[in-house]
Amino acid sequence: MADHNNRYETIVRKLRDHGHKLTPQRLAIVKILAKSEGHPSVENIYDQIKIDFPTMSLATVYRNILLIKSIGEVLELGFPDGSNRYDGNRPYPHPHVICIKCKKIVDPELDSLDDMREEVAAETGFKILNHRLDFFGICSSCGANKG
Repeated sequence: MADHNNRYETIVRKLRDHGHKLTPQRLAIVKILAKSEGHPSVENIYDQIKIDFPTMSLATVYRNILLIKSIGEVLELGFPDGSNRYDGNRPYPHPHVICIKCKKIVDPELDSLDDMREEVAAETGFKILNHRLDFFGICSSCGANKG
């Protein structure tokens, strides 16, 4: 819980520092992103927001997420089918494991990722600025429901 509060405060502070208004709707979106598990989509966030803000549009939620992304406080995971998902807890590059059936996303802790990034840089001569590492499979829940 403390981590979620810290993430919330960090995002709010950065919005304020960049001169953005802290509207109740924007703060509600920040709160969802800060405590989010499972990398919600804009539609997931909208479904949670519309309970308290029934007049808010899906486009407004999307614009606010793009704003938060523009200040580096949310990581966007784009997929070929257009179903973008967002990570407000860890807004920096990190690996993901994605279930191809239920679309669940899990963040594994990979100690070897820093070594891999250094190895890629050394082998290619590139200065690595960003990366994305996704593993696709079938989660244990979907694997157990083979019927």
